[in-house]
Amino acid sequence: MKRILITLFLLFFGMTVFAQDLSVFTEEYKRPDATFAERLSVMEAVRDEKITGNGEFFHDALLFFLLKSPEIRGPVDQRNAELTSVILCQALGAAKYTAAAGDIWQIVELFDVAKANVNNANTMQTALIAMGQVDDKNFVPHVVQRLNNFNTQSLIQPEAKRRAQAAVIGCVSALEALHDIRGYRPVFFVTVGSYDPAVIKIASDALPNITEDPGEVVIEIINDTSSDPRVKLTAWREMLRTSAGGPSKAKVASAALNAGWDYQTQNKNFQTNLREMRKGAIETIRQFGAADDSVYTNLEKSYSNNFINNSPDFDEIMLTLNALTAIKSEPAVALLHKFLIQLHGRRRSGPWARKEQQLYSWVVSCLGKTGTKDNDIRILLTQITRTGSYTPREQALAGDALKELGY
Repeated sequence: MKRILITLFLLFFGMTVFAQDLSVFTEEYKRPDATFAERLSVMEAVRDEKITGNGEFFHDALLFFLLKSPEIRGPVDQRNAELTSVILCQALGAAKYTAAAGDIWQIVELFDVAKANVNNANTMQTALIAMGQVDDKNFVPHVVQRLNNFNTQSLIQPEAKRRAQAAVIGCVSALEALHDIRGYRPVFFVTVGSYDPAVIKIASDALPNITEDPGEVVIEIINDTSSDPRVKLTAWREMLRTSAGGPSKAKVASAALNAGWDYQTQNKNFQTNLREMRKGAIETIRQFGAADDSVYTNLEKSYSNNFINNSPDFDEIMLTLNALTAIKSEPAVALLHKFLIQLHGRRRSGPWARKEQQLYSWVVSCLGKTGTKDNDIRILLTQITRTGSYTPREQALAGDALKELGY
């Protein structure tokens, strides 16, 4: 009966009174004998009249709600309290009322989905979304910790998983809105977690909006020994679709290439993941250069380990040679020279099959494109043109490289 009387009272006052004097609502909302249902009716009336932008009013209402929250008794009070919280959090988020951040976080904790099944997951989700909207970066660690907790849970029961995923979406939304690099790692792990495809897509779409350059975080994930190759490859691909600059991508590429050779596994799928990551990293190095000297050590592995393999990945070899050619640094040219010396030795003593013929053609061509004036390289190419063990076509390739180098 009281709820009906309140509704009629609010209707009689109409929109003009609402807009001009919020004290009417405050008085009704804060009546000592008001029930949670009656307070909900007041807030629904405020919402329905589209009274927005008054963050101070809604914050005051939230503080009073928190004061009264210990009085919640039974599922009916619980439901009305949660619906009231949703209205308050939505209003404070829309008003971007930063001063309310700490009290909104209390709503997150009060209606944590992990506490009881009577909690409506929408309440925690709404509060988390509001955390992002009010934009208080002091609470980034709080949201990160909560999302990390969800990422480490293994939920099998459908209802528990549904409720957890609703909260995860709220965490992702908050971290996306807060634009703080500390939020990147936990949101990334949502994309490789056992969540529903819709949740994974939300997280994937959010990642580029958290930070333009997550390079340092991606390197941590790639270097983490607990990250399997599938996770490392996914992190690398996420880096590629960022708007980070070339130097940052080159730095991550160096880490990805190193991890691609450093991680040892007999799992065929993981081996494929590592190979794909290496090849992507090599192509990035071709575009943006060598971030550190480890690049040359690992590029040599990409050539040599495939060279000695009975089933070499010729794509990885070609990418490696192209990267060294594009870099054109002294260590890069020295590696190409080293590869040609090895091939020259095989031409004289064998074996000399299709693999050696193909690599010889590529290496000689790449050396010609470097523009090097290294005298040892000139002498070796000249020697090849005069060595009878080479075919006329192979000698011609060396001659073409000399011409390209200006000899």
